[in-house]
Amino acid sequence: QVQLVESGGGLVQAGDSLRLSCAASGRTVSVYAMAWFRQAPGKEREFVAAITWSTGNTYYAESVKGRFTISRDNAKNTVYLQMNRVNPEDTAIYYCAAITRSGWWLENRANYDYWGQGTQVTVSS
Repeated sequence: QVQLVESGGGLVQAGDSLRLSCAASGRTVSVYAMAWFRQAPGKEREFVAAITWSTGNTYYAESVKGRFTISRDNAKNTVYLQMNRVNPEDTAIYYCAAITRSGWWLENRANYDYWGQGTQVTVSS
């Protein structure tokens, strides 16, 4: 089992920056990649960014490319999401997720094995 705990959410203004953290514990050696998803009210949970644990390869949704950066600290078993130039459309609950298998489409939330409880990000205009 892998436990994921997100932190760093809050209320910010449009144009501000925010950094989310996701600390993993438990059987972290089994993790192949970690990702951030988000879910806005009335919408489906959508992919934001992913990073492979060993190689650090990164993947981004088009809507956040150039503004958000995903990174990881292997020693701390922590993944970060640096969010720059946020706008009201970024308002959502942000979830951290982990996948233990390689070769699966990282943008598909159905492929993830473990999820955190989420952290709220609200961007005011």
